[in-house]
This record gives sequence, C-alpha cells and structure tokens, in this order.
Amino acid sequence: MVDRLDPYPTRLKEYRSPLMRQEPVVHSRNQRRWDGPLDEVALSRYERDGFLWFNGFFSRDRTEPFFQELKEMENDAELMGSEQVIKDPQTGAIRSVFGMHKLSKQFDRLTRDPRVLGMVRQLLGSEVYIHQSRINDKFGFQGSGFDWHSDFETWHSEDGMPKMRAVSASLMLTDNNEFNGPLMLIPGSHRLFVPCVGETPEMNWKESLKAQSIGVPDRDALASLAERGGIQAPKGPAGSLLLFECNTLHASNENMSPWPRSNLFFVYNSVDNALDEPYAAPSRRPEFLASRDGIAPLTMYDDFPELSGQGVEPLR
Repeated sequence: MVDRLDPYPTRLKEYRSPLMRQEPVVHSRNQRRWDGPLDEVALSRYERDGFLWFNGFFSRDRTEPFFQELKEMENDAELMGSEQVIKDPQTGAIRSVFGMHKLSKQFDRLTRDPRVLGMVRQLLGSEVYIHQSRINDKFGFQGSGFDWHSDFETWHSEDGMPKMRAVSASLMLTDNNEFNGPLMLIPGSHRLFVPCVGETPEMNWKESLKAQSIGVPDRDALASLAERGGIQAPKGPAGSLLLFECNTLHASNENMSPWPRSNLFFVYNSVDNALDEPYAAPSRRPEFLASRDGIAPLTMYDDFPELSGQGVEPLR
C-alpha cells in the first residue's frame, strides 16, 4: 500500500457516498482495430447492464472433461494441501481452485477461444491477459454463497488494479437454475463505485475467499442500486457463458437444492491496465490470485471445429 492519488478510495474508516466510474464501459468505441463479433445491440446492452448472457454457448462435450480434471485434482495431495485450493468453511469440500489456466492445458485453450477472446478484446479495446482464473464448485445441499461485492473493488484495493478495464467470464459446467445458487447481478451497478468501510487486514485473502466480510458494500447503497436496476440471475444449461464488467455488483445464495452448480471463472485484464501496488491493503496477494508475471497478450487457439462459421448472439 503506497501513498498516491486514488481515483476509487475504499476500505475506509467511515461511510462515503458512491462515486461515478471514470472509465468507459466499452473501451473500443471509435477504435476500428478492435472491431469484434459483438454487434451494436449487444455492445449497448453491455454498456447499460454491465453483463451479457449467452445461452448454451458451448456444447456439453466441451464442458464435461473439466469434471474429470476436478476429480484428478482431488487426488493430488500436493495441490489439495496448497493455498490455491479453497475449501468450503462448513463442509471441507472443494470450493475453488485458483490458477486453473496454469494447471490445465484444456482450460488454457478455453481462455483463448477465438469467439470469447474476440469479444473481450472488443469490450476492452486492447490485447488482454488472464488476471485470475478458477473453478468454483457448489455441491448439492451444501454449497455456500457469496455476499454482494464488486470484483474491481477487491482487485483495486488488494491487487492494485488501477482502472475498470477488465471483464470476467463465467462458463457454466452444470445447469444453472433458480434453486442451485445461480449468480445474481444488479444491472447498471457498474456505473457507480461503492466504497466499502473497514480496513484490509494482513493476509485478508485467506479468509475472504471462504467468507467475505471486508469489501462488502453498504446495504443502503445496495438497496438503492437494486431498486433502480433490479436483480437478475441468468439461468441456462451447461455450456452457457456469462461476461460481466469488473465493477458489476454480484452475489449468490447457498445451494439448497440436490443439484450441483459448478462453473469456470476467468478474468481478462487489459495489458494497458497492469497491476500496481495495492491501494488499500498491507501487501500484495499471491500470483495465483493476481497475475503480475504472466501478462503477455493472449493468442487465439483456433482449433475448435464446432466454431466453424458461427457468430455470437447474446440472449435478448
């Protein structure tokens, strides 16, 4: 944590009103180099809502192999004992495995899928790299939820991400329905930055990845934003894809159903938005949570037969 001008102060000692974002939402406007597969309707929807949902974007054949990889990880004693694996605080089952793009060749290829990478470059107006990746698991009857938060608030305060110029991609490995704890988002919340109260403890990430208490927005601010934009929970079959802006407020409930909810999560950051020192934390988080070394621009992996001739069409 260093003393410098902070456009998005947070982790404060007392309440502060929300701030207007300073960056554009779609960074490629008027930049012909970063044309992409998204049409004007989709770009405008992303600007308005802060996310895009693609129902059944990939076939089940593309998602099923990741379950086998997860089983193999569970049998890897060294990995299971590392800090990259976060276990559910109630059950001890795997909650998240971080650094997936470095653990799995298949996941690495997925992050460089031409359609996904094309959309992300278009939204961010630049080359991109993977800031963070993970697999999230919610087992039936036992998956814990995630409190409301903005990812950017965490990445800014604890990782030193300077600007709102990142996109999160969440690929559904299982069907997402109203019962198994789907991700909830507040449309339009990405336009405001909500400062949070409470200073960041040393090594906060060790607790926050299990149950977040620091970096949770003020409830009055959340209520105001939800009254204005509502709450949406995109639902659909395995293979569906969600792209959401880094400052969009989101959360999820516990999984009270018998059906699991698993997804892959990978964050694209602009190469022009590399991490600085943390703005509101005592020290940097580990590399598997916030890439500083692997920030070379991603190249496309153009070896997906199912993509031949297909465009992209977000759910209306």
